[in-house]
Amino acid sequence: MNIKDLSKGSLAVVLGLSLAACSGDDGTNGIDGATGADGAAGVATLVTRDDVVKSNANIAYAAYSDSLIAAIALQSSIDTFVAMPSEQNFADVKQAWLDSREPYGQTEVYRFREGPIDFENEETGESGPEGALNAWPLGEALIDYISTAPAVDGNAFKEDGVSRAISSNIIADDVTYATIDKATILELNGAGDDERSVTTGYHAIEFLLWGQDLNADLGSDQAAHDTTPGQRPVSDYNVSGGCTSGAMVAMADSVCSRRGDYLKVAAEILIDDLTTVVEAWEPNVGPHYNTFVAGGDTSLALILEGMGRLSYGELAGERINIALTTDSQEDEHSCFSDNTHRDIYLNAKGVQNSYGATYTRINGEEIKGASIYDLLISEGFPVLANDLRGSLEATMAAASVIDTKAKSGTPFDVLIQEGVAQENVIAVISALVAQTDDIEEAILALEVTTNNLRDDTEEQI
Repeated sequence: MNIKDLSKGSLAVVLGLSLAACSGDDGTNGIDGATGADGAAGVATLVTRDDVVKSNANIAYAAYSDSLIAAIALQSSIDTFVAMPSEQNFADVKQAWLDSREPYGQTEVYRFREGPIDFENEETGESGPEGALNAWPLGEALIDYISTAPAVDGNAFKEDGVSRAISSNIIADDVTYATIDKATILELNGAGDDERSVTTGYHAIEFLLWGQDLNADLGSDQAAHDTTPGQRPVSDYNVSGGCTSGAMVAMADSVCSRRGDYLKVAAEILIDDLTTVVEAWEPNVGPHYNTFVAGGDTSLALILEGMGRLSYGELAGERINIALTTDSQEDEHSCFSDNTHRDIYLNAKGVQNSYGATYTRINGEEIKGASIYDLLISEGFPVLANDLRGSLEATMAAASVIDTKAKSGTPFDVLIQEGVAQENVIAVISALVAQTDDIEEAILALEVTTNNLRDDTEEQI
């Protein structure tokens, strides 16, 4: 059965039934969850490396499946909003986008291992959909209008000038881009070898929902950032005579109609890409799942490598430190919606999930399996097992502070400003570096071979 042929309801049922056989005891050693009853004092002594690998694969499937289910819900909300662009439907579709990021953020740990999400085939030129799903930063001027006045921090593409800000983009230019469809949008993704040429994925949809998040201009280059996300008006989707490109810029209804078309097509592409990944990870059926669970120490090494490379280079370096050192909201991951605090928290949570072999699904079901923690103890490294568990908990505690502050009115793009609360951001970076040190120790203890965990960023952390 092809996942694309299922309705949202039937998809949830099928995925739930598939995972019922994936959680808990896999029949190999009687161990259920992160600890087991087979060893003294409840320590899991019979956990094998194959058990750990299989648990990781089952959780990967669960997390990607949740991402697909949430994307289908987002698509439904987009369809409703485009058909009836009311303030309530606008709020609902934004919430659906935020909800869709919760499971996907926890899947980032499955990158960096040549899996379905980010493989590169030099012979065929094919690659996984990660760049189409989650690429950033995004050159928003390619997709839709931008402000005619650059943001205070100087990162609003002021080199594009006023003319491009309103008219020279995919949505407004119906001569160059006569039809907004999958072919058009996919062809322009990555055009000109410019990493800002991002036309698909979560962040393209985010921009279409929130618009630019511009700093409050207080008349000085040192003006403080405001604490709100982008302020795109609902009238940007009005096709009944009130179309705008920004609150004070009236446009023909056809522009708003094309904007709605783009939003719907972007959702279709998102679902297509996630479907491909889910099908590759489907237990006992997906080609990658079967290869991975049979991979032994090679697969175990990939789990640890993904944990370490996400911790250090991608999260501590590219996603946090660059934004911190440049004080640039254009360099924060979810810069339009001010949702970067969740990106950080969820990426860190994904690493913790991989270590403890647990994942809580969006329906509340908890998936558990044999963990790396169990394996370290069963192979004689209890101190290291507890040290790594402790360092992961320290990271989650530091990430929780940023999460709490954002939810209390101080988002990430304010926290990175000098003199505000940079120490909270620095604490997360320091914790991620410390947990990477412990992950490297685990790699040495388990005698598996990985690539360097610290080569994914040029940042001096």
